Amino acid sequence: MQWLNLEDNVNLLSLIGAVLIILITLIVVNRIFKQIKEKKKEDLELSEHSWDDIKEYKNNIPIGWLVVYVLTIVWAIWYFLWGYPLNSYSRIGEYNEEVALHNAKFEEKFKNLSEQDRITMGENIFLVQCSACHGITADGINGKAQNLNIWGSEEGIVEVIKTGSKGMNFAGGEMPAASDLGIEDDDIKAIAAYVAKELSAIKKTNNEDLVAKGKEAYASCAACHGEDGKGQDGIFPDLTKYGSASFVVDVLNRGKKGFIGSMPSFPTLNSIQKQAVGEYVISLSRSE
Repeated sequence: MQWLNLEDNVNLLSLIGAVLIILITLIVVNRIFKQIKEKKKEDLELSEHSWDDIKEYKNNIPIGWLVVYVLTIVWAIWYFLWGYPLNSYSRIGEYNEEVALHNAKFEEKFKNLSEQDRITMGENIFLVQCSACHGITADGINGKAQNLNIWGSEEGIVEVIKTGSKGMNFAGGEMPAASDLGIEDDDIKAIAAYVAKELSAIKKTNNEDLVAKGKEAYASCAACHGEDGKGQDGIFPDLTKYGSASFVVDVLNRGKKGFIGSMPSFPTLNSIQKQAVGEYVISLSRSE
């Protein structure tokens, strides 16, 4: 910000107000000292109140002080309601404006990145923001966090069905494990095959022969995720996004509860950065 910016009306009025307060204070103090020198004791009236037989002289509040006091209250009300911070400047507002400006420049600069360049950007962001929990190889550090090497893959679907999921802060709550839902072990792979091939963005499966069976067994999942897998208007995760970067972006936007803690959302990342992280994470399962 520019210091002593007199083109800003609020800055100008603030400086004028400060100068007036200093001048009025000097005038009032000068008058008080003058009265002390000139006023005689006989001219002063004692107050009727006493404390331990000690009385005070009755001294009316100086007019100048009263005026400054009232003006200060008026100034404070104006400053808060029509000046700074509500109507103009605030440190948070200034920070948000700078972030928005930076993000706009960032998105303009990197909007036409190639897929490989986005993955490279995502990897760099991942190493800074995500590797502390997920590990630099994204394996979850022996169960400390989600193993992202299988996220977005059919194997990842199998794991979620088996162990359940705390969810991405959706209104529908967490997903129970297969044993709690009454899903037989033989049906887990079949459901995963059907979801991977027919509903998710993966669009393929390693178990083609189980897709038909999985479609029937999926009925126990449709109650929450819907027949189309779209999660009933955001009440539950949209399975049609699974296997794509947009599914990871949803996690970054919402945060995710886990079995050992909670992953926060990442509002500090802009849309291009989140997309880049998403493409990097999905690339891990594709490389397997």
